[in-house]
Amino acid sequence: MSTRPVLLMVDDRASSFTRHAARALPQELVLLRFAELRGDLSEDYLRETAHLPAFWVREGVPLAQEARRYRDWAGELPVAPTRFCNPSEPRQHLAQRFAALVGLPHLSERQVTWVRDKAAMKERFRELGLRTAAFARVRSAAEVARFAERYGRPLVLKPVDSFACVDTFLLPGPEAAAEVDFAARDFMVEQYLGGTEWEVCALIHDGEVLAAWPSAMPCRPLDIVDGAMNANISVGTDEGPPVDLRAMLQRIVTGMGIDHGYAHMEFFVVDGEVFAGEIGVRLAGCEIPANHGHAYGFDVFGATLDVYLGRRPRLEYRERRCAGDLLLPLPGTGIVRRVTGADELLCLPGVIEAVLRVGVGDPVAARRASHNASGHVHVVGDSIAQVEQRMRAVLDAFTIEVVPAREAEAIATNPADEADAVAASPDREPDPVAR
Repeated sequence: MSTRPVLLMVDDRASSFTRHAARALPQELVLLRFAELRGDLSEDYLRETAHLPAFWVREGVPLAQEARRYRDWAGELPVAPTRFCNPSEPRQHLAQRFAALVGLPHLSERQVTWVRDKAAMKERFRELGLRTAAFARVRSAAEVARFAERYGRPLVLKPVDSFACVDTFLLPGPEAAAEVDFAARDFMVEQYLGGTEWEVCALIHDGEVLAAWPSAMPCRPLDIVDGAMNANISVGTDEGPPVDLRAMLQRIVTGMGIDHGYAHMEFFVVDGEVFAGEIGVRLAGCEIPANHGHAYGFDVFGATLDVYLGRRPRLEYRERRCAGDLLLPLPGTGIVRRVTGADELLCLPGVIEAVLRVGVGDPVAARRASHNASGHVHVVGDSIAQVEQRMRAVLDAFTIEVVPAREAEAIATNPADEADAVAASPDREPDPVAR
């Protein structure tokens, strides 16, 4: 029987972190899953994690009732969890409330509001003495117009609880706001900032920021969702931003009363001034945490598990380089007809890892979100510029072709008509090959 603490971890999607945890903690990990999200977990992933105990929160049942059922269920385990980790942004409110109901370490309702409601978050940043872009909650196009009269255009419009740029838009003129359904979600508007946008991740133990790792963004997230290169580059060299990152993050961690965990934050440097963007108290999205492991040469996921298990990790770096994740394009919804293989990508300069999520014949669904991708590669180099150059070479070499499902069905029925079927489709993308 294990004498180490056992971790209850929210598992609403497969990720590099959840897969690492499943391998690293075969006897110290329990999964918390939600029946309503069962479709987001593939059969392969469920088989991969079948050795771990998993509690499924039933759909439509009061959470307090499910918490009581969990306590009975956990009481039958060899060792019940005493620690909690939620790596999911959209599940923050639900997950932290569940942890509170079952007596595990958790963020309070107030803390969840600070890290999920972007308007409340920026208000807290200002209370802590940090600059932010001008912002306001809005309920109509008229309120957006009044904000624009004061702060100019373009503006950024977003739901206060969005993530991955879902339903987030740059508004160049008044006509764009007229198309928004303001009744659908709680929206805010903010001033568009120039300068350079950066990202930084941190590990927190016992209220202390142990380390802060900056990432460069070759393209801004709002440009990414409109087709720009989707990449982040962890900067293990001296090219990072001229900001005391640990001090900035410590001010926020202390001011929000965060005891432990992984945090990531976007911020802007404009004419030498720092503006706080947004912060999340959970793992960064895409493959950003893995970038830090490659850039500094250490087990970033192991260190993250340590802080959630209540242990202070030993941060011993063996590298100092730049390392980034490049998300490979997913150009449309339909069936994959062709895609460059991982083996080909691994032959390119600087590519140390290549993961394809799709294969020929697979159905895929593209969406306007910063994590929309058909896979990813990790690329290393001596500088930000070298990594970015190598990433663009990967995009030049990568090809994926997606055809609408009915075209794929027609082609399967009569392969000889493939060229005619593709050319005749009224829904065909102008260029189905995304590079």
